Order: sequence, then structure tokens, then C-alpha cells
Amino acid sequence: MATEAKAERRMLVIDDEHVVLESCKRVFSDENYEVVTTDSARAGLELASQNKFDVILCDWKMPEFNGMDVVEELDNLTPESTVVMISGFPSIGRATEAMERGAMEYIAKPFTPEEIVNTVNRAVKRKLEAEQKTLGKVKRLLGSWSFPVPNIEDKSPRTIAETVAQEVGVGKITSPWLSVFVLGILAGAYIGFGGLLAGSVTFDMAANLGIGFTRFMNGAVFSLGLMLVIIAGAELFTGSNLMISSVMAREISFSKMLGRWGLVYAANFIGSLIIALLFVGSGLWKTGGGALGNAALKLAYAKVSLSFQEAMIRGIGCNWLVCLAVWMALSARQTIGKIFAVFFPIMGFVAIGFEHCVANMYFIPTAIFLESWAGVAAPEGAGMGALNWGSFFTANLIPVTIGNIIGGAVFVGMSYWGAYLRPTPAKGK
Repeated sequence: MATEAKAERRMLVIDDEHVVLESCKRVFSDENYEVVTTDSARAGLELASQNKFDVILCDWKMPEFNGMDVVEELDNLTPESTVVMISGFPSIGRATEAMERGAMEYIAKPFTPEEIVNTVNRAVKRKLEAEQKTLGKVKRLLGSWSFPVPNIEDKSPRTIAETVAQEVGVGKITSPWLSVFVLGILAGAYIGFGGLLAGSVTFDMAANLGIGFTRFMNGAVFSLGLMLVIIAGAELFTGSNLMISSVMAREISFSKMLGRWGLVYAANFIGSLIIALLFVGSGLWKTGGGALGNAALKLAYAKVSLSFQEAMIRGIGCNWLVCLAVWMALSARQTIGKIFAVFFPIMGFVAIGFEHCVANMYFIPTAIFLESWAGVAAPEGAGMGALNWGSFFTANLIPVTIGNIIGGAVFVGMSYWGAYLRPTPAKGK
């Protein structure tokens, strides 16, 4: 009977993200490495001091220690090991510092299997060349100019498609449900902050600057919400529609995706309600002699007055743009790139007048609270009792949610899977 080949090399991976540990273990086991993983920097240092590893991958940001300090300690403990720094917050300065402290290469998250394998191979080759040439640690004396600046260029559309299908969707499924739930509440609150800011800035602008410019400003400031979700980190239902790529790639099951969608959707609703209650309870709606509160009611009445078809189609356009914003933000390696990637699509969908289900979880309940608790009068000409929880769900939230799923899952997730990842039939068949 044939026996399994023994791994020729050993690797240690230190990272507090479970999905990164599992991904590296899977990828490098296929590269003939024996992979040891730990989510603790302290445990990683102990393992490195007691065992011999050919390669050590170390995250920059961890709860216990600064990754830079860990890299420097690893270089002292095991100078024979090739150390590679991983970071979800890449910069030229951070990469240079990592190499000065002992890392041979630097790679930004998220990365594809091909990217991390190529990075490790380059690091091993560079380590070997340095040892042959200097017989020690002369590389420290040469300074940071002796090492090439790491690649932090933006990712290509094909690479984004691979990242979404192979890592992002899988990461959302494998993350603990409580973590996802908390991050979902935060995302609902962040979108609520964006809606609150948009209303506060533009409630009296149209009379002075016109409707077109008001809508532009409304979208410009509302983009704060998705910037907080992307950069600070949170789970937004509309962005999670991209998980369909992982289903199409057979990385996750359709039922598990639906389960995560439901969890995030409920959490987003809770977070949105929290901001709605804070706004109403704070009395900020009284701004401008109550004009801000009146504008909030007028907006909500307009949203529940849409036909089912109008609301659904506006939802399609909205999440097509929102998921493109998320898609482009994944391509950016640095924070400023993510900001610009988010700003234009989000500004566009709001200025156009499309509908976002999570944003409406803030806008419409806010108006319901203002009318029922604060006594703010309905806009002139509005039907009595037209704004309530029933009309919120049936006239707006349900059709908009359906439209959002179509816009994000079909027009972005499935489209790019079909363009870049769809298996091609073998020639001659």
C-alpha cells in the first residue's frame, strides 16, 4: 500500500483570524509543508523557540503584541527561519519597517493562494541568497534600500473575483455566529449614522441650492455609512449578497449562505433601530424649529408610497452600485483607495434615488417613532395612518430587499463569477 509522502518543510502561521490560518494550512499543505498554526503571538514565539521552522508567517495586528515586535523577536530566536509579514493595513512605511526588523517579504490581506505562495517562494529565495552572500545578518546593516519595495498595487478584477469566491464568502461562513451578529449590529448602526448625517446636512438645502445639488450632497455624506462598514469592519446584508460567488464556486452551500444572510439581516435591523431611537430620544429632530423632523417624515412617507415594482427596481439599482463599491474596495490595498472606491458608487445610488433596505431600516422607523412618540405631524396631503409598521414592511422593505438581492447577487456576484471563474468545458467535448 502506498504511504503518504512526508512533508519536506515546516511552516508556522501566527494570525488571529481563523480563516487565514485555515487557508494557509490548506494551501501550503499542498506545497509539501507541515503547517503549524496558532492565533496567539505569545504561543507563536514559544513554538518558534522550541521548534525549527523553515518559514514563519506572522500577522501585523494581533491582540497581545505588535506584529513588528514579534517579527524582530522571531529573527532573534530563529535567524535561520524565513519570516513573512502579513497585514490587512498595508503601507510603504510599514513594509519597510517589517523588512528592517527581519521579515524577508510583506503581503497585504486579502490575498489569493497564488499570491501567498509566490510571496513565500520569493522570501525563501531571498533568504538563501542573503545567507550565501553575507553569512549572517549583514542585511540589517545594508538598510531598507537593499530590499525592493513590496507590491501594494491595486488588485485586478479577476483577482477580486477569486478573492470574493474563495476567501470572503468562506470567511463569513466560518466566522462564529456571535461575531457575525455583533458586526451586523454595527453595520446597521453605521448605515444609520450615514442616513442621520445625510438628513442633518440636507433637510433645508433644496430651497436654497436646488434639488439636484441637494441629492448630490445627500449621497456624498451618506457614503460615510459604507466607509465605516468597509474600513472599520462590519457585516452588511447588501454586501453579503456577494457570497453567491462562493456558492457558484462550490466553496459554500446555498443553505449556509441563506442562514448567514438571515443572521446579518436581523442584526442590521437592530443596529438601525438603535440609531433611530438615539436620534428621536436626543431631540435632534427639533433642529431648525422641527424642520429636520418634518423632513424625516416626508422622506418616509415618500418611500412607503412607492409601488411594489418601483421599490423593487430601485432596490436592484441600489445594490448593483453598493456591491460594486464593495468590489472595488477589495481591489484597493490602502485606506485612501478604499475611501474613493466607496464614495462614488454610494453617492451615485443615493443621488439617483435608488432604495437600500438597511438604510430604510433607519429612515422609516425613525419617522414612525417621530410620529407616534414625539407627535411630529405628517406632511400635508399624506393619508391618515399611511405610515406604520405594516406599510413599512409590505410597501417598502420586502420589495426593496428583493431588489437588493437581485442587484448584488445577480448583477455583480454571479456576473463576475461567470466572466472570470465559470469552468470552461474541456476541448473536444
